[in-house]
Amino acid sequence: MKQLLLVVLIFVPFERLLAARPQKILRRGLLTDMAFLFLNGWLVLAGVIAIMAVATLVKQSILPAAVTQTIGDLPYLVQVPIAILIADLGVYWTHRILHVVPALWEIHSVHHAVEELDWLAAIHQHPLDVMFMKAGALFPLYALGFSAEAIGTYLLIYFWQTWLVHANVRLNYGPLRRILVSPEFHHWHHSSDTAARDKNFAGCLSFYDVLFGSAYLPKGQNPKAFGVDHPMPTNYLALLAYPFVAWVSKRQRSDAPAIQPHISQAGDPAQPRQSAPLG
Repeated sequence: MKQLLLVVLIFVPFERLLAARPQKILRRGLLTDMAFLFLNGWLVLAGVIAIMAVATLVKQSILPAAVTQTIGDLPYLVQVPIAILIADLGVYWTHRILHVVPALWEIHSVHHAVEELDWLAAIHQHPLDVMFMKAGALFPLYALGFSAEAIGTYLLIYFWQTWLVHANVRLNYGPLRRILVSPEFHHWHHSSDTAARDKNFAGCLSFYDVLFGSAYLPKGQNPKAFGVDHPMPTNYLALLAYPFVAWVSKRQRSDAPAIQPHISQAGDPAQPRQSAPLG
C-alpha cells in the first residue's frame, strides 16, 4: 500500500506538469484499472512461483553447473546490467509473440483496450498476459543463476519503468530514444494508428526494436488515439473472461455452416493485428 501511495504521489503531479494530452485524473475506466491493481496480484504471484520452480529445476538438472556458477560469481554491479539485457530480450520476444499469435492476442488485447493512456494503464492487463511476460523475463534469470539481489534490482527498475512509459507525459529522451524506451516510444505501441501497429515491443531497451526492425518513432508526431479495432468489455470480470469467450466464439464461427451470416457483437474477439515477420 505504501508503494502504491508513493506511485500516486509521484505520477499524478508529474502528469499534471508534463501532460502529453489533456486528460482528467478521474478518467473513464479508472475503477476497472483499480480492480486490476488490487485483484491481479494473487493470480500473478501464483504464476511467478510456478515460473521460479520450473526455472530452478532447469538450473539444477539441465544447465551445466559451470554456467550458473560463473554467473552467480559475477559481482552485483556486473550482474545487474547483464540481467537487464537478458530479461528485456525476453520481454521483447514474448511481447511480440503475444501480438503475432491470434489466440494470445485475445489475451493481450485486454491491455490494448485502454483508450485513455496514463500511469495506471500499466496494470490494465489480463493475469495470463502478465504471467507470460514475466516468464519471458524471469525464467532465464532464475535458470541462469543470477543472484536474488540482481533479479530484485531488475524487478525494481522494471516496476518503475512500466509506470513511467504508460504515463501521460511528454518525454522522448532525445538522442537516447533509440536506446532506451521512453513514454513517447511506448505510447506509439498503444496507438490505434495503422502505421504504428505491432511496433515498439521492448520494455526498457528500445535498441532491441531497432535491431529487429520493429521500431516506430516518427519525428515531430505524437499518437492521437489509443485502443483496439473491436469493442471490448469495460468491467474487470468481463475482461478476465474475455479471452475465453473470444476463443469459444471463434471456434463456434469456424464450426458454423458457410451460409450462416456473421453477426458482429461486442463479445466477439478482437481482430489480431498484422505484425512484422518474426526473425
